[in-house]
Amino acid sequence: MNILLTGGAGFIGSNLVMYLLDKHPDVHIVNLDKLTYAGNLENLELVKNNKRYHFEMGDICDRGTGEGILKKHRIETIINVAAETHVDRSIVGSAEFVQTNVLGTHTLLELAKENKIARFVQISTDEVYGSLGPSGKFTEETPLHPNSPYAASKASADNFVLAYHHTYGLPAMITRCSNNYGPYQFPEKLIPLMIANASGNKPLPVYGDGMNVRDWLHVSDHCSAIDAVLHRGRAGEVYNIGGDNEKTNLELIKLLLKLMGKPESLISFVKDRPGHDRRYAIDSSKVQRELGWRPSFTFEQGVKETVEWYVRNKKWWERIISGEYKEYYRRMYTDR
Repeated sequence: MNILLTGGAGFIGSNLVMYLLDKHPDVHIVNLDKLTYAGNLENLELVKNNKRYHFEMGDICDRGTGEGILKKHRIETIINVAAETHVDRSIVGSAEFVQTNVLGTHTLLELAKENKIARFVQISTDEVYGSLGPSGKFTEETPLHPNSPYAASKASADNFVLAYHHTYGLPAMITRCSNNYGPYQFPEKLIPLMIANASGNKPLPVYGDGMNVRDWLHVSDHCSAIDAVLHRGRAGEVYNIGGDNEKTNLELIKLLLKLMGKPESLISFVKDRPGHDRRYAIDSSKVQRELGWRPSFTFEQGVKETVEWYVRNKKWWERIISGEYKEYYRRMYTDR
């Protein structure tokens, strides 16, 4: 199977590239990545010399680049992981989110339609559903109610994917996952941010009262679920993927501090971000029932191993936070 995997130098993308190459000896992957601030080819050091892996630098909005890759590598399947993903950044400026997440996805859909691609898998997010009250979970039938520019851009892309299936018969599927964690995550995200700050005994900025609830999914479990959808999913369907690990942000941060042997006095509450969704929880029963997928990581095991990975790979994230990210961090947290 020849796969075009977009965004393969990012957190989820790089883990997915390595997972698929390891799991399937017949898979050949072309990684198309623009290498924006969150894309890092260091994530793929383990596979850079693999003959079944090829990297192309480019933008998913560039139709010519995509067309050339599909023809040159005889692509049969597209997995669209490429996206602007950070909610905070979308609040500061949403134009890039519309460009990449909506127009980029549309460009890929057009290419898939015209080149008769056999499988198109769109990697989305539970944030398209909006916010939950104290009970209940998102199902695939939950109406879309995005509350941030990021979520709105992903919901728009999802609607285009489903429209191309229903209108043109494109064999497309969508996965919507809960919050991912694990190795190679850019340190603007909650878990690596807190680990990095705690390592340097710096304040850990916590939005609002810290009681926002998220469901946590290890990135390796996410990859195995995408693999199940890729090989056994039904065209035109949406599959929710969650870890069934609901934690408040404060609860999670206290666990990280405990694992690192750091005091809770490092916690620093800051002004909440605009429109902060209170609770996400996802029902994964469909992908479990229909495709036989189950998460393999317990939350305790996954978080412990994640902390250990970031401690071992301090040089990796220190290089990242020494550059442009410093100015972004100051704008996001220092003045709050």
